[in-house]
Amino acid sequence: MRIFKLLILFFVFISCAAKAKQDNFVRHNVAKGETIYQIAIKYQVTPYDIYRLNPDAKKGIEEGTILLIPKASSVAITKKETKNIIHEVKAKETLYSIAREYEVSVPQLQEWNAELLKDGLKKGQEIIVGKEEVAVAENYLEVQNTKNTVEIFSHKVLPQETLYGISKKYNIAIEDIIAQNPDAKDGLKEGSILTLKRKTEKTITTVGSTNSNANLYTVKPRQTLFSLTRELNISSEELFALNPELKDGLKEGMVLKLPTTISTVVTNTTSPESSIKVIPLDDFPKKDTINFIVKPVGNLLASANKKKKKNLVLLLPFNLSKVDANTALTKQALKENPLLNLSLEFYSGAMMAIDSARVLGLPVQVKILDVESSRTSSNIAKLISDNDFSSVDAVIGPFQNSHAEKTAEFLLKDSIPVISPLSKEVGLKLPNLYNAVPSEDYMIKKLFDHFKANNGNVVAVVSNKKGSTKEYLESRYQDIKFPGYTAKGSVDTDQLKIFLQKNKKNYVIIESETTAQILNVTNFLKKLKPEYDIQMVVLKLYDTLDFEEIPMTNLTELNMLFPSIRKEIETDSDKIFASKYKKENGTLPSSAAARGFDVTFDTILRICQNEGYAKSNQTFKTEYFENTFDYVNDNGNIINKGVYLMYYDTDYSIKRVIE
Repeated sequence: MRIFKLLILFFVFISCAAKAKQDNFVRHNVAKGETIYQIAIKYQVTPYDIYRLNPDAKKGIEEGTILLIPKASSVAITKKETKNIIHEVKAKETLYSIAREYEVSVPQLQEWNAELLKDGLKKGQEIIVGKEEVAVAENYLEVQNTKNTVEIFSHKVLPQETLYGISKKYNIAIEDIIAQNPDAKDGLKEGSILTLKRKTEKTITTVGSTNSNANLYTVKPRQTLFSLTRELNISSEELFALNPELKDGLKEGMVLKLPTTISTVVTNTTSPESSIKVIPLDDFPKKDTINFIVKPVGNLLASANKKKKKNLVLLLPFNLSKVDANTALTKQALKENPLLNLSLEFYSGAMMAIDSARVLGLPVQVKILDVESSRTSSNIAKLISDNDFSSVDAVIGPFQNSHAEKTAEFLLKDSIPVISPLSKEVGLKLPNLYNAVPSEDYMIKKLFDHFKANNGNVVAVVSNKKGSTKEYLESRYQDIKFPGYTAKGSVDTDQLKIFLQKNKKNYVIIESETTAQILNVTNFLKKLKPEYDIQMVVLKLYDTLDFEEIPMTNLTELNMLFPSIRKEIETDSDKIFASKYKKENGTLPSSAAARGFDVTFDTILRICQNEGYAKSNQTFKTEYFENTFDYVNDNGNIINKGVYLMYYDTDYSIKRVIE
């Protein structure tokens, strides 16, 4: 009887608890084509709130799926924000057809786009076609503003140049040129100076808060901890200190607390003024010296010859002949042209290096040539034929390895160094071709040299799908041990434990893209930590490691070790460079921009040495913002072996192994 009463009380308790829980959420039946973002707006919650109650929704939702949606009152949504819906005008579209498509009226379109439509509707315009209210969490504010600025600059009229040509070159209307230069309406005179005005547009997204003591940021899809810290220019230690829940993984839609000074800026990138330009360093405007760049590894600045003039050529694949002169280089246009985007980012870093060299008094003249290329062809031969390379001291580019090899072959007779700045491929053995990106062989070699130096015991958990990786490791490192798999296909953890040694440092390589396998092995290794000295190792970082099912603590407690061609921002010098780049370009330097700076600045310093570029590479190793340059002759290939070993520390920071 007592048991029966207890059962009744238990069921009453469960029913009450279920009722209380049910009161905090509603059920939503997913309609055809509906997205998590649309549903979040409808119920005034964030995507993260929905994912929290419906973890499977992260894999996608279908029509008819039932979702549990927390009530807005339970997630402290107290305000709404109005955002514009944007439409890019296509050929032959009219205000009437666009109004019908978005179910709005023509007068509404005219009201929302009054300034833009003064001269009529034009192809390629981005117009507002609607307004939507977005739910915003309490104390959270994300405002996006478009700031228009006017750039004023001069242009010297070249022989046979026309108003039409100048208007196309700078994307400025002919009437605007004449308005600034009334004499131009009677024709252009060679050598005359025109004053030009160009409008530039900058979109600023400020992630902030209505509370002065808080600053919040919503995690975007596919963001990783590494990309987030670089985007926000914040250390992982600061991020984890403010957001302890990150130890359980980074999740899309998660709202993070940030220091009050954080903001992110996105700008429209502009192209170089022309496909060919000669830049004497004295022509640059005076700026602050960046003398913090040179590291004591090899102080090439101290030994640079500042009296003898040097010449540098950059071969960058802008492919400007393939870019429509009437098309503005918007973010969307750059997404559709990744090579141009990469070229512009590299170019922005290179220009900072060139300016730094001028400030430091290095007598270098730089010529930039536009490489028109595809995967199988290029205009390299024509560029070299049409331009005088007899006095050139070094060439940077092109990006594609086969084109860099072709350039080096053409310039071999004059022994002109050609630096391949971005390609990981290693091909022809040419004495004047320098591969600036370390090969994957050197990345792995760096790891195993570290294992050997520490008398380590190496065990590798390699998934069955990565047979080629296992063969590669077996052929080069005979002492490595590979645990097998059980009949069910899981790693044989008993054998893995047998392979570990108590009197040595155990480096356990995990080469798998299966989340469950990584999770099981790391959980198992964590349990063995009290008995064994274990460090987890990966041959390179990959997306699966950032998957939220793998807690960050699994990687930090096992001090995950990995090779990298880039180091983390470590010194005040690095922070100053990042800050200066952001000030000039509106965003933090990407990997391509950082490499553009490092490769260009290193090349300038080396050609200014009395012994020249080639001899300098044999003598000195250098280190800059992100990259180290330590060239070696590897059986005829000149390769940079500047690889860093990085590891996740228990304070959630990424640190460099000090060797």
